[in-house]
Amino acid sequence: MIPTPSERWEAPKRREFHKSQESADDMNIDSINMYAREVTDPATRMNVAVGAIVTDAAGRILLEQRSDNGMWGIPGGMMDVGETILEAGIREVKEETGLDVRITGLLGVYSDPTDGCVVNYPKAPHPWHIITIALIAEIIGGELTISDESLTLRFFEPDALPDEIIPPLLRPVDDFVRGRRNVIR
Repeated sequence: MIPTPSERWEAPKRREFHKSQESADDMNIDSINMYAREVTDPATRMNVAVGAIVTDAAGRILLEQRSDNGMWGIPGGMMDVGETILEAGIREVKEETGLDVRITGLLGVYSDPTDGCVVNYPKAPHPWHIITIALIAEIIGGELTISDESLTLRFFEPDALPDEIIPPLLRPVDDFVRGRRNVIR
């Protein structure tokens, strides 16, 4: 049975993380508390991120183990000024995985602070409320390559995903696995 996003949210709190010594530990990042469940600071800023659920021919989902906190996520990041959502999605996948992709659809838009969309970056003077636009993409070329933002890249069967998915991406990944599309949360 696939755990719900709420069950996955609580899982890291119940057991030890397997973080890379070269990444999260050295940067003194608290992987669990980096993601808040609500806006807790009136100085909170907003930003827009674009991520992509990339699948291979067998339907497995590509996840990257992040170098900043050792947790798993989909390729993605903040939009650059002047680029479109599609351009941002394609760029982020290329930068983080080396793969060329074609965007095939919109999974959803995710903004609920109770789903971990408020991020407390270690060196930021204030929290960030991240609005994530999640896209669906297929591989059209390139070569799978680890970037400095990733410890590793791996394809997972939809029913065998790691527990340590970063909280803001629990809902998008769950929605994708359950076949939901055009979600607004």
